[in-house]
Amino acid sequence: MKKVIFVILGIFALLAAYPVLFLLAGSLMGKQELAGYLSPVLAKGEGYATFRLFPMYPTLRAYVELLLDSPGYFVMFWNSIRVTAGILLGQILVGVPAAWAFARYDFPLKKPVFTVYITLMMMPFQVTMLSNYLVLDRLGLMDTLWAVILPGAFSTFPVFIMYRFFTGIPEAVVESARIDGAGEGKIFLYMGIPLGSGGICSALVLGFLECWNLIEQPLTFLKNKELWPLSLYLPDIGLLEAPGAFAASVVVLLPALFIFLGGQDYLEQGIVAAAVKE
Repeated sequence: MKKVIFVILGIFALLAAYPVLFLLAGSLMGKQELAGYLSPVLAKGEGYATFRLFPMYPTLRAYVELLLDSPGYFVMFWNSIRVTAGILLGQILVGVPAAWAFARYDFPLKKPVFTVYITLMMMPFQVTMLSNYLVLDRLGLMDTLWAVILPGAFSTFPVFIMYRFFTGIPEAVVESARIDGAGEGKIFLYMGIPLGSGGICSALVLGFLECWNLIEQPLTFLKNKELWPLSLYLPDIGLLEAPGAFAASVVVLLPALFIFLGGQDYLEQGIVAAAVKE
């Protein structure tokens, strides 16, 4: 029975990993080999598209052209770095104190305000797009990277994740620090942040995965294509661009994969903490 379960789980795991294997195989194929497989899709040829997980003639030409002969790729790469770093830094500076305040202090209208936070967290980008556009346009930030960074920095989702971790800190520990003469600032810096580091790391991992793959926000707020992030690289793919598109997809995937693997334990803790009802 266990062998049957392992076989079934292995099949599902292979199906889940197939898109990644598809990208790896395509990035190692030449233009002619890819054209033979994908012409029914990309060139509206006859028949059905087929594909091999092991290239007949492996080549690294697509990676060489992408990394050595595509300066626009590196411009978009550094745009992604700046956008992602700016948003995550803003979420730390804004979200961590906000989550601590919601978790440890009682103030008027606390529950209604937190409910508003949860409501905003569940709203898709299309709901807040117009209001963000009007505010950013009024501030003169349209067509700058700040137009993407500022709305992301004030995201409510990291507050929700970190809030769950901060509420798990025993009140007796905080009270003992107050009795010893520690101020609220010291308690937050030397107790709250270290004890809630799991929630902070979990929020940063989820934030990186979201920011690294932003598509709608740059398309809405950035008209200058020189400011576009890497997630918008090669939006129109034909047979000639297919090898570069496969290689670019693999390179874009690597940072997110490393961040996910490095923060997997924190991510699991954040999911468990977010699932606990108040």
